Amino acid sequence: MRFRLPFVKRPPVVSVVRLNGAIGMAGRGALNDITLAPVLERAFRRGKPAAVALEINSPGGSPVQSSLIGARIRRLSEELDVPVIAFVEDVAASGGYWLAAAADEIYADESSVLGSIGVISAGFGAHVFLARQGIERRVHTAGKSKSMLDPFRPEQKEDVARLEGLLGDIHANFINHVTARRGDKLDTSEELFTGEVWLARRAEALGLIDGIGHLKPFLQARFGKKVKFRRYGVKRPMLGRIGLSVAQDAMAIVEERAHFARFGL
Repeated sequence: MRFRLPFVKRPPVVSVVRLNGAIGMAGRGALNDITLAPVLERAFRRGKPAAVALEINSPGGSPVQSSLIGARIRRLSEELDVPVIAFVEDVAASGGYWLAAAADEIYADESSVLGSIGVISAGFGAHVFLARQGIERRVHTAGKSKSMLDPFRPEQKEDVARLEGLLGDIHANFINHVTARRGDKLDTSEELFTGEVWLARRAEALGLIDGIGHLKPFLQARFGKKVKFRRYGVKRPMLGRIGLSVAQDAMAIVEERAHFARFGL
């Protein structure tokens, strides 16, 4: 049982939330809104933290989950008047940068990779292979666009145009989010929204981050040497602990590594 002496000032506390991995993937510790919701609620609401620090190491993933998580961070920050500071590790690209932009300030290591403000859709075409094997593809739909971009049929120009329209709309949402959050900090003379990535020094010059800094020394300099860090993260489910979700986790790891590999990580 703890006893607190009155009039004794306690050191400030910073809640630290780790956001590691591809966004929207399956498996333990997945970065999605439903699993992160209770984590973020505790981080913002437990006591009165001086700030919430986000440890980000993500190559991106689902644009919807990125938006949902980012919006939750902003709602909690504004409702409880708690500032949010992001610290990027290896990478904050695509959806990972969306999460970073939800913070009030962004700092990174000199070798961190940031940016990739774009949208991608990738697939494959197997219709030639099927034809060579003598396999006939049979598809019946109600609605002419229901089988859009079926990988077992030749690509149709109207399908590609429709997909490009969808990607363009999602890209516009991403751009709006970054410009709303970074505002006048952005170097608008440069092309920032082409999907390109930069190392931290260049990202700082472009206004995508606020500077070079690591979590502990930066926050000690801001809040004092006695600042306390309270860490929050997604708990591993019981089934995962006893090995019953090994196959699902293995597939998630492979998919996540493919996302990181795009940035040489």
